Amino acid sequence: MKRILTIGASTSKKSINKILAEYTGSLLTDVEVINIDLNNYSMSIFSVDLEAEKGFPEGAINLNYEIEKSDGFIISFAEHNGAYTAAFKNVFDWLSRINGKVWRDKPMLLLATSPGARGGQTVLELAVKRFPFNGGEIIGNMSVPSFFDNFKEGVLVDQHLNLNLLRLVENFQKSV
Repeated sequence: MKRILTIGASTSKKSINKILAEYTGSLLTDVEVINIDLNNYSMSIFSVDLEAEKGFPEGAINLNYEIEKSDGFIISFAEHNGAYTAAFKNVFDWLSRINGKVWRDKPMLLLATSPGARGGQTVLELAVKRFPFNGGEIIGNMSVPSFFDNFKEGVLVDQHLNLNLLRLVENFQKSV
């Protein structure tokens, strides 16, 4: 059975991006979905000096192992000042030191959401441009604007957004 990781690229305990990533993962069929919580992969702030002194943190090694044994990824990005959250950027920096092809040329579905009307589009564009250089085979991407208006009672209620997400999930599922 194929194994898919969902990652809400934030450490917020109430992360709407974690909710969106896990919801999207729940739309897949006939796969094992593993929901990753970045809080379970503790690692110090990346530094080449720290890497030289102590090597890779256990959290980075463990998350790298999960990535290695997975067949695809659904990642939803929180946007902080138009970029990745500090927590995700740190994780990404450590993982890229272990293996520059962080995503191992495996299929990815990239998402972003926020309470605002742009829905994290800026950080999503950043990831779409960056991840192919790190082994990401991006199958599709989507921004969900105004999360609290469009996601209620555990589902995406906007019909247009929902149909778009279902189409992306179908394409992702075929590629895995």
